[in-house]
Amino acid sequence: MRHLKRNTKFGRNSEHRNAMLTNLAASVIKHSRVTTTITKAKVVRQVVEKLITLGRHSIGASKEKNVHLRRLAAARLRQQPRSLFRGVPTRKGKVQREAWRDEHDVVHILFDKIAPVFKDRQGGYTRIVKLGERQGDAAQMAIIELVEAPQQGDAGVATTTPVS
Repeated sequence: MRHLKRNTKFGRNSEHRNAMLTNLAASVIKHSRVTTTITKAKVVRQVVEKLITLGRHSIGASKEKNVHLRRLAAARLRQQPRSLFRGVPTRKGKVQREAWRDEHDVVHILFDKIAPVFKDRQGGYTRIVKLGERQGDAAQMAIIELVEAPQQGDAGVATTTPVS
């Protein structure tokens, strides 16, 4: 019986489900909108809203608290600190590191670009727009997007592919 069970299982085991939600949340943060099914969008909304709330709490916080909140977000997004650019003291390495940080570092995007946009908003950071049915299996599709998108980085819509 499913009495008082809160999470949606999506027909996956817990590791696969958590990885899928983490990847969807990272895509929403990176691209500010993702096309997916309605049930996935409703579950991902909870994850993204909690992460943005962590980012909002870091604004004006002490350095120790800010580092702690960034580590909590990195753990939830399963993003480890990158050592790709470690030990490269040249200017070329710095340029590559900054480019990677602005485009791919989800924690940096969340805390330094998205959180300041929502600093005066108390909640409701995302919206779900229903699209209709998918051609192949008639699944109800939706777009989950940030209500107030950051000024830069709106390249396009990231989509999820159906898993067979």
